[in-house]
Amino acid sequence: MADRSRLLSVIALLVVAPIGAAVVISALLLFGVQPHTVFLFGFFVKGKLEALGFHAPKAVGVLATVALWWVIIVLVWLTVRKLWRRAN
Repeated sequence: MADRSRLLSVIALLVVAPIGAAVVISALLLFGVQPHTVFLFGFFVKGKLEALGFHAPKAVGVLATVALWWVIIVLVWLTVRKLWRRAN
């Protein structure tokens, strides 16, 4: 049973969370949030890289934003899982 739980955790982290991050970003844009607001973290990362002298394409900002949402989804998932185990 532990192997099954571990496999589901890996699938959740590597498949579900990145898709969820893309869906969250798409939903924000669909419901009218300004792109500069949605990709604020990505713009920040891109600006810091350019301040260091690197030429950062826009894809760096998009990937940084997706990574941020991935981390948020994973942290929420781990917190819910921890609370669920305490309850049982």
